Amino acid sequence: MSIETPAVEAEALPQPELIKVRFNELPVPSAILQAVTDLGFEYCTPIQGRVLRFTLAGHDAIGRAQTGTGKTAAFLITVIADLLKNPPSDERCLGEPRALVLAPTRELALQIAKDAADLGKYAGLSVVTLVGGMDYEKQRKQLAAAPVDIIVATPGRLIDFANKQEIYLDQVELLVIDEADRMLDMGFIPDVKRIVRLTPPKTHRQTLLFSATFTPDVMNLAGQWTYHPVTVEIEQEHATNALVEQKVYIVTTEQKIPLLLNLITQQKLERVMVFANRRDQTRRLTDILKAHNVSCALLSGDVPQEKRVKTLENFREGKISILVATDVAGRGIHVDGVSHVVNFTLPEQPDDYVHRIGRTGRAGTLGTSISFACEDDGHLIPELEKAIGRKLDCVRPPEELLAEIAEVKVIHGASGAEPAPRKPRPGGSTGNAGRRPPPRR
Repeated sequence: MSIETPAVEAEALPQPELIKVRFNELPVPSAILQAVTDLGFEYCTPIQGRVLRFTLAGHDAIGRAQTGTGKTAAFLITVIADLLKNPPSDERCLGEPRALVLAPTRELALQIAKDAADLGKYAGLSVVTLVGGMDYEKQRKQLAAAPVDIIVATPGRLIDFANKQEIYLDQVELLVIDEADRMLDMGFIPDVKRIVRLTPPKTHRQTLLFSATFTPDVMNLAGQWTYHPVTVEIEQEHATNALVEQKVYIVTTEQKIPLLLNLITQQKLERVMVFANRRDQTRRLTDILKAHNVSCALLSGDVPQEKRVKTLENFREGKISILVATDVAGRGIHVDGVSHVVNFTLPEQPDDYVHRIGRTGRAGTLGTSISFACEDDGHLIPELEKAIGRKLDCVRPPEELLAEIAEVKVIHGASGAEPAPRKPRPGGSTGNAGRRPPPRR
C-alpha cells in the first residue's frame, strides 16, 4: 500500500481537552461498528479517539498511553478497517500476510489475536498467531491451509518461519509494533530489525508503533521505521490509574501467608491476581491456597505454554478465582473484571509495579491494589513512590486479617508446575537406576 506524504509531521500533537468520541463518529466500517457494539462499547478511550482519526486516514503513528487504555483496539480497528477498504487481489499466495502485528510476549500476542477475532468477527478476515512455546507444526498447517490476512507474532517464532521460507512479508500493507519499550528491554530489537527489513519500505506500508514510554532509544527506532508519523501522547497525572485504590500493608514475612488467605476468604474475593517475584514463590503460594480449598492456578515460566493458555481461559470464564503469577503476566494480559491485584512481594522494578496493578481498574471500572511489605522488601517503597509520583498509603492490616490459619498439609507439586529435578543420592543412586531423567520443559 503506497501512502502519500501526510500533512502532519512527526511531532507531538498538543494535548487538547479530552472530548468523548463515539466510534460511529469516525470513518469505521459497519462490520467493525457492529463488533464494537457487541462488545458493549460506544465511546472511544482517549488514545483511541485521538489516534484513530489519523490512522484511519492512512497516517503512520507513534502512540503512548498508560496500560489498559485501549491501545490494542486502536491499532486493530485501523488494521481491520484498512483491509476491508482495500480488498486483496483474486490471486493470493499462501504465507503472505497483509498485516503484521509484533508483540514481545506469547501472552500478549495471544491476547491481541483474541481481540482481533472479536473486533473482526463480521469482517471475514483470517488471523493466525505465531508464537514460541506452542506447536510449530500446528501453526505451519494454519498458514498452509488458506491465505492469511493478519499475522500476530512474537519475533523469534516469526523469524523461524521466515528462515524456512514458509512466510513472506513483502506484501505487508500494515505493520504494528506493540510495546516497543518492552522489545528493547527483552533484547528483541535485532530480530525486529530483521523482520522490518523483510517488509516493504516504510513509504509503501503504514506503520503503527506503540509504547508505554518514549525513551530516546524508542524514538530513534520510531524514526527509522515510520514515515512522517503523527505522535499521540495521553498524559496521566500519575503513572498509575486513578481508578485503582492503592494500599500497602506493613507486615512481617511470617504474616504474609495468613494475610493473603484471610483477605481472600473473609472478603470473598472472586477475581484476583496475586503477583510474586520468583517462580518458587508462586509455586508455594499456589500449593498453599489449594490446600486451603481456594480456587486458584499458577501462571509462570515453569508452566507449559498450552497449560498457560488454558489457565488464562479458565480465569477469564470465572472457573478459577485466583491467578498466582510472576511478571510474565504483568504485561499484556487483559482480563475483564479483575477486582484486586495483590503484590505478595514488592517488585524490584517500578515499571513492573505499574503493569501489575494495571490488570485491575480497566475500561473505566474501579480496582484495588494491595501490596504486602515486610523487612525484606519494604526498602523498595520509596523508589515505587518516586516512579508513580505519589505517596503510597502504608498501614498495618486490620487484626482480623492477621488471624492464625489452620495448618493444612501442603501437597508438593499441586500447583501443576514442573518440580525441580531430584538431586542424586550419595553414591550416585537415585532409586531409578538406568532410567533417563524426564526432559526439561
